[in-house]
Parts: sequence; structure tokens; C-alpha cells
Amino acid sequence: MEFSQQDNNQNSVISTGKTLVQLAHTQLKTPCFISKNFHTEIDISQMADINKISLFPLTSQDGIDLLIIGTGIMPKFLSGQQQVEFQQIGLGTESMNSESACRSFNLLLSDARNVGLLLL
Repeated sequence: MEFSQQDNNQNSVISTGKTLVQLAHTQLKTPCFISKNFHTEIDISQMADINKISLFPLTSQDGIDLLIIGTGIMPKFLSGQQQVEFQQIGLGTESMNSESACRSFNLLLSDARNVGLLLL
């Protein structure tokens, strides 16, 4: 799926495929993490692997306060324990299918929000 890019200086998602994500200046394999000025491929491949220890090095790069999690074709959700863990460190989370996650990320990024995108 292709997306329109908002700003060449940010990591807006241009398009996604089954295992690839195209940003303005690079292409990533999923799973990956993307924020305004940082992007990397990661080892987190399922919802159960997400915790504050695995996310801290990623979320601290751009000081994000909202993490959007793209879970593939079908939406999957964090457990109650995971949600509480992230609330305790001041990180809001939203889980949705990957296409919706990319659209939401681009929209919030264009609004100058401190948002991160985790695509599984």
C-alpha cells in the first residue's frame, strides 16, 4: 500500500509491503521501529515480546509519548499487564492493523506529535 509523504525531513511511511516498509530515504524489513528522526529493524516479532525493557532504547531516541503498534493484517492487542506497564512509564499505546498504523503514524507525525511506530 502506498501513502503520501508529508515531509522529506521526517520518517514518514511512503509504502508498505508484506515484509518491507519504504521511508523517504531508506527501506526497512519488518519488524521495525520508526520515529521522527530514528528508524531501525528490530528483533521483536510478536506482541508477547513487547515490554518496557525492549522498548526503552527505541522510545528514548526521539522521546516519544505515543507508540502505535502495527500488527499485520489483523489487529492484535497488548495484554492488560503490558498496558499498565507502559502507562507507568508515561507511554501511551495503540494497536491496530499495519495499514491503519502507518496512516495514523503519518498523520500524527505531520501534526508534530512525539509518536513512534512499531511494525510487527
